[in-house]
Amino acid sequence: MKLSIVSPVYRAEKELEELVTRIKNATPTSVLALEIILVDDYSPDESWREIERLSRIYPEIIGVKLSRNFGQHYAITAGLDQATGDYIVVMDCDLQDKPEEISKLLQKAQEGYDIVLARRFNRQDSFMKKLFSKTFYKTLGYLTGSKQDATVANFGIYKKNVIKEVSSLRESIRYFPTMVKWVGFKTAYVDVEHASRQQGESNYNLKKMLNLALDIILAFSDKPLRLIIKLGMSIAFISILMAIYAIYSKMTGEVSVSGYASLITSIWFLSGCILITLGVIGLYVGKIFEGVKNRPLYIVEKKVNSQEND
Repeated sequence: MKLSIVSPVYRAEKELEELVTRIKNATPTSVLALEIILVDDYSPDESWREIERLSRIYPEIIGVKLSRNFGQHYAITAGLDQATGDYIVVMDCDLQDKPEEISKLLQKAQEGYDIVLARRFNRQDSFMKKLFSKTFYKTLGYLTGSKQDATVANFGIYKKNVIKEVSSLRESIRYFPTMVKWVGFKTAYVDVEHASRQQGESNYNLKKMLNLALDIILAFSDKPLRLIIKLGMSIAFISILMAIYAIYSKMTGEVSVSGYASLITSIWFLSGCILITLGVIGLYVGKIFEGVKNRPLYIVEKKVNSQEND
């Protein structure tokens, strides 16, 4: 059996050697071949130099350097495209996903599951990050009509047939957990220990997380458009009731002069609804425009220890 480990790398030069060492030490004896695919997402530190150094020590390492910062989920895609294992593990490089848990995931997968996802029962993240994550997954679940779990992220083990199908999805907006959920297959969950961050802070600030959330919702759900339709129908229904009431009031003499305040309020309210509708539609059109360009999802600048090394 061959096992592939895919890890996107960004600002992780100090963690990489420990990551590789712990992966090798934690690899079960049933694994006859191991490849560790480290994808440098154009990290501004010396991560790529460290990957090159480690690749000269450990032949299991395949290093991929992207030509610019494409983002975590694009780096995962680049790693999956390189993976050749019977099972593929996707994990972060900051050691919050503990390599020692891989054997537990593999053992569960060998019970007949195509996907085994790591469920972080005690997340070692900041309060704000956990709050945002919980809010985001609840919103995403509502908008996509699917069950979402804030304790599950990228960390998991996947059979090669699952990764083959996930890799065949080449849409321009990438979000690995949702793509895995979309392809289906038999799935199990395993509780794992989540470690605290050893170096630095998360590269996802509030702005990046909000932008990611907006992209994911637009890419994987049309429910905002459906909600706008319902809003428009509700406003139209209320307008009909108001018109009937206005006619009745005029006929009974209750109103002699039209109200300026109600008129201005109605104009502002309806104008706001129109602008919101146009904005949401514009966002979808913009994402369609990005998709039809058919640009590559990522560009590889360098590789090390790869059969396709150039």
